[in-house]
Amino acid sequence: MRKLVLTFILSFVGVFSFAQIEGKWKTIDDETKQAKSIVEIYKKGDQYYGKVSQLLIKPANPNCVDCKDDRKNKPILGMEIIRGLKKDGDEFTGGTITDPKTGKTYKCTIKKDGDNLNVRGYLGFSLLGRTQTWHKVN
Repeated sequence: MRKLVLTFILSFVGVFSFAQIEGKWKTIDDETKQAKSIVEIYKKGDQYYGKVSQLLIKPANPNCVDCKDDRKNKPILGMEIIRGLKKDGDEFTGGTITDPKTGKTYKCTIKKDGDNLNVRGYLGFSLLGRTQTWHKVN
């Protein structure tokens, strides 16, 4: 009986912890290496989205003046910067990520690594991009 209960508990925990990206994540500024913002990733239907829930460094302009879409001149705080990711094995792909500082939108892939997310933004091919590591916020 003990083995059955232990197996059930481990299976239950494994199902809910595997490649879970929902939650709050701390972003790090590439230039200063300082914590920049908190992004909350959530699920709508079968897709994942992320919005800026807290700014840790005040930007020069609190709005995305260089955005080209519906986010143009909208506040960065509360902005949906990740859109339309879908789970594909142990990765989340097929969506986009927008850099509110430059207003540029990139294709996006996210892969979980323990309490970190490897967030890759790229143009065209994944080789033409860069990866940031975001840290889980407890």
